[in-house]
Amino acid sequence: MSDVRQQTIQIVKEKGLRRLPEPVQLASGAMSQDFVDGKRAVAHFDDLETASRAIVDALRLGGVEFDAVGGPTLGADALTIGIAGVVRCRWFFVRKEPKGRGTNQLIEGTLLTEGDRVVIVEDAITTGGSLMQAVDAVEAVGATCVAAVTLIDRGESARPRIEGRGMVYFPMATYEDLGIDPI
Repeated sequence: MSDVRQQTIQIVKEKGLRRLPEPVQLASGAMSQDFVDGKRAVAHFDDLETASRAIVDALRLGGVEFDAVGGPTLGADALTIGIAGVVRCRWFFVRKEPKGRGTNQLIEGTLLTEGDRVVIVEDAITTGGSLMQAVDAVEAVGATCVAAVTLIDRGESARPRIEGRGMVYFPMATYEDLGIDPI
């Protein structure tokens, strides 16, 4: 494991992991007393830069070439900008639904077209549902999702979904790294 990835795991443990007095419902619908807030973990730019560099290193070591990076807003926003800044590539955010006015776009930021190779990013996942919705939106415009990267993977069910769609998958921290129970 690279030093920068180990630093990222430590950042998530220290700044993003909270043990709550009572379980809360996660986006996946699961309940947990261990809440991992990826946005809070990388809220200082130094921490965002460390996590973004760890992600870029994993992608490069994996031989992943890409033209743009993005994912579901709000979870992917900071990491998207951080990664795009390190690589100097295009970025985008995927809304849950079109805004309903203006250009009425589902994907905001760069214009994705056929032939674009895209990395999808998310802060924390359990089942990968939001990430997969972003993949569907990107593929609907003709771009190809070549990889998915998460700051935290809380379980075992997201990897098969992601890899089953032909993408390589790089979680920076897993539930095992954080010492919490899987969901």
